[in-house]
Amino acid sequence: MKSPLPLPETLLAGLSGPDDLRALPRDRLAALAAEIRELIIGTVLTTGGHLGPNLAVVELTIALHRVFCSPRDTLLFDTGHQSYVHKILTGRGHAFATSLRQPGGLSGYPNRAESVHDVIENSHASTALAYADGIAKARALTDCRDRAVVAVVGDGALTGGLAYEALNNIGAAQHRPVIVVLNDNGHSYSPTFGAIAAHLAQLRGTVGRDSRTASWSRPANPTVFEQLGLAYLGPFDGHDVGALETALRQAKSLGRPVVVHAVTVKGKGYGPACADPERMHTASPKPVVPKPGSPTASWTDIFAGELVDLGARRGDVVAITAAMPGPTGLTRFAERYPDRCFDVGIAEQHAVASAAGLAMAGLHPVVALYSTFLNRAFDQLLLDVALHRLPVTFVLDRSGITGPDGPSHHGMWDLTLLGTVPELRVGVPRDAVQLRVMLDEAVAHTAGPTALRFPKASVDAAIAAIDRVGSLDLLYRCGAPQLLLVPIGPIAAECVAAARNLTDSGIGVTVVDPRWPLPVPTELLELAAEYEHVITVEDNIRHGGIGAHLTRALGDAAIDLPVTTMGLPQRFLGHGKRAEILIAAGLSATGITETALRHANHLRR
Repeated sequence: MKSPLPLPETLLAGLSGPDDLRALPRDRLAALAAEIRELIIGTVLTTGGHLGPNLAVVELTIALHRVFCSPRDTLLFDTGHQSYVHKILTGRGHAFATSLRQPGGLSGYPNRAESVHDVIENSHASTALAYADGIAKARALTDCRDRAVVAVVGDGALTGGLAYEALNNIGAAQHRPVIVVLNDNGHSYSPTFGAIAAHLAQLRGTVGRDSRTASWSRPANPTVFEQLGLAYLGPFDGHDVGALETALRQAKSLGRPVVVHAVTVKGKGYGPACADPERMHTASPKPVVPKPGSPTASWTDIFAGELVDLGARRGDVVAITAAMPGPTGLTRFAERYPDRCFDVGIAEQHAVASAAGLAMAGLHPVVALYSTFLNRAFDQLLLDVALHRLPVTFVLDRSGITGPDGPSHHGMWDLTLLGTVPELRVGVPRDAVQLRVMLDEAVAHTAGPTALRFPKASVDAAIAAIDRVGSLDLLYRCGAPQLLLVPIGPIAAECVAAARNLTDSGIGVTVVDPRWPLPVPTELLELAAEYEHVITVEDNIRHGGIGAHLTRALGDAAIDLPVTTMGLPQRFLGHGKRAEILIAAGLSATGITETALRHANHLRR
């Protein structure tokens, strides 16, 4: 890919790594920061990526690499989407400019395969402090106490419970120094919410006044960090490299757990990102102008509109999000029904357990999460919601392949996880019409929890059913009952196209959308028994997915029938374009056709 912004032949061009940065005179750092911002803005607006968070940490990251010697000293970023400056300063500036988030190119998060300076591959928040605690323990046990352990943590990450579990352990070990750099810009994706946000806002009000120094002693009115046993330095201007360097050296000299509080501006240096930090948290590549009549609405848009309509019809419907009301489609609901929408911060476990409480008290919660983040609350889903057979609806955005955010964001395990939960109905709508219908069906279900999943994508044209068998939709049928294709969700369009190809090859084929594939519907077993072969197609890993459930259910019903399961491989898939990853996995009309033809030799012809 051609570089959207070639590295200028100035300061950045002369930096091959942190050693060069440390040798740079301090009076050149402001110019360096400006070059880095120019590179980030030009690249991200072309390739897409996280814009606001990285513009906020330019000076902070410069100071970190001038005070600490990575990789000898360990630098951890929580979350990893604020690591662009770190990548640029550790010798990856050209790769950043030319390949960020492109197939085979630089990851948008820390990546251990890219550099020795990347220690953890984290893009789920609130984890770095636990990593830091473990690394500090190892440093103590292996007599490497002269190697600093530094965790850069956003204020949004401090809304997650795991962060406090780690702080509880870090603060209790005064002999194990961990430096917690609090990057406080008042936001996670959206403005940070809750009591800790109010506490930090109060502390931010003192920025620019005399800050606590290396001669730290417990003050009369300790911060929450000091109450947990950590020293506290700050708050400092997070865009003053000199002040940050002084503070970090002070923290290093204390030889104990310490918090350095840096106040930053999300989107610093780019007017649109400062004016709208939530919208410019991420930036998409320059949009392609759609062809006349082509669908442009996303799955999230359709859900957002239907939830508002549902809220008007049902006063018992409430919504919950974990710090992402915009990306999960809850902003419109929150604007219309502010008292019925709850943002709990980056705390998926609390979101789900709190939903259980809401349901116990007679309401119907709709918990809107990214598919990948539901992993963090599996225990609550299983034992707090499903065990109690509570009517909670989970709406999982970004299911299947998400694309450029890579392995941590693909929602390719959700059907496997959801399929292990008793009393849970799982629906996968194939188009916008079905999403609206099935959301209504989910909220009307009172015997237990339900879940709906859909991808990060535009919604394709609706596929009308040609017939209905119980709860199943028949989408295509031609010829003798030989091959039954069972697509899960939006992949139905590819299966219908493949079915036409197979008809042209003389194979009798039917395409059926189960709509609610878990638990496996009895009607699907009865329909499958009429055919010679079944092929299931899903954008979930094959292990434990819908195909595996259908195979087992057929066996339990003593129906001897070969089943071919098509899905994603059971390995971590890299970043890339969603369509290309699906094609590589064989989940396209061509791939489905080829797979079906390979298994067609035993069909009666």
